[in-house]
Amino acid sequence: MMHEFLALGIFVAAFVMIASEKISKVLVVLVASALMIVTGVAPGNEVFYSHEVGIEWDVIFLLMGMMIIVGVLRQTGVFEFLGVWAAKKSKGHPYRLMVMLMLITAIASPILDNVTIIMLVVPVTIVVCNRLHIPAQPYIIAEILASNIGGAATLIGDPPNIIIANRANLTFNDFIVHMTPIVVITFALFVLLTRVMFRKEFHFNPEYVDSVMAMNERRAITDVRTLVTSLVVLGLVIVGFTLHSVLHIAPSIIALIGALVMVLVTDTDIKDIIGEVEWPTLVFFAGLFIMVGGLVNTGVIEAIGQWAIGAVGHDYTLAAGTLLFGSAALGAFFDNIPYAATMAPIVDVLVNYGADFHDGSYLWWAFALGADFGGNGTAVAASANVVGIGLAARAGHKISFWHFTKYGIITTVFSCVIAWIYVYLRYIAFV
Repeated sequence: MMHEFLALGIFVAAFVMIASEKISKVLVVLVASALMIVTGVAPGNEVFYSHEVGIEWDVIFLLMGMMIIVGVLRQTGVFEFLGVWAAKKSKGHPYRLMVMLMLITAIASPILDNVTIIMLVVPVTIVVCNRLHIPAQPYIIAEILASNIGGAATLIGDPPNIIIANRANLTFNDFIVHMTPIVVITFALFVLLTRVMFRKEFHFNPEYVDSVMAMNERRAITDVRTLVTSLVVLGLVIVGFTLHSVLHIAPSIIALIGALVMVLVTDTDIKDIIGEVEWPTLVFFAGLFIMVGGLVNTGVIEAIGQWAIGAVGHDYTLAAGTLLFGSAALGAFFDNIPYAATMAPIVDVLVNYGADFHDGSYLWWAFALGADFGGNGTAVAASANVVGIGLAARAGHKISFWHFTKYGIITTVFSCVIAWIYVYLRYIAFV
């Protein structure tokens, strides 16, 4: 019993410190995971090897591979090209400009990770808005919200999906079949919502449109050959993801091979690309998995899962609703990555030890939708939010916590209601 309380105490203390953002979250998880190993809460001889209580290397290497691919693609200037092209197509009309920028963000987010997309799109947005003499804040907020919705569509679009897929043995195609349809519908309705939601922040300055139309998007492309080659390799990687269950090759291996091929065929300096990998993020994930492994090893996760089964009484409809709306509510106040890593083993218990495994398997989709869409809830709910707001502040377009959150809450409630209608109609009402 002592080990259970110790594991829970270390975990809760670390979670509170991560949420407070007073200390680097990487340092927090490293100290917490070390404490768990030293005290015997986490099995020190299994953290590198156990799928259940150790580091989930599939997640780490999948992220690493995609970071390298994005690093090569970033150097081609393709996102600067798209940003300028969108601005010129909109002819400076605010809603049209917002829709074009959201489309670029939402379409790219399921293919590449949404944090990187925000890092690439926001600077271009700021340049365009400065030329039009309009505030960039509503456009940046809309892009962040769109990236969190769009990223939910695939296994690789949002980090919580990678964690869920690894825990539940879900394939890339499973996400395409179950998540992509509702994400497309939600995004289409969200685009209409932004017309109303941001109506008071739209400003049209026709006298400055000529300065945007004078921009040459082709100058953004640094190397056409590298761009074409990179896009071909990226396309092959996506095909590999869709076939990984047939090929019996893990998505992480496909991502790493794709990254290697992209570096070789584009003749990119490996030292430059290694610098593009977000090592602190990968270390954060590794420490987080050790912490969650400590909870699994001591039986805390199973106890919470059994309690949850008792609470919902094998009522999967209640469980799905609780997971979707509860995950969105909690995910709005905590970073949805540690939240997903903590909750995934509990959902695993609910699915596998409930009344019927097949009946309960859709709980994973309710959980994924809640965790992903909850990332829009507040300014600190997802990494993309923090990164986007930070870039805006450095460029003189400060976005306050409540400026973002008032739109984030509306978007989260809006998207979760749509998601619940989808879950209910597809998995509950007619089954």
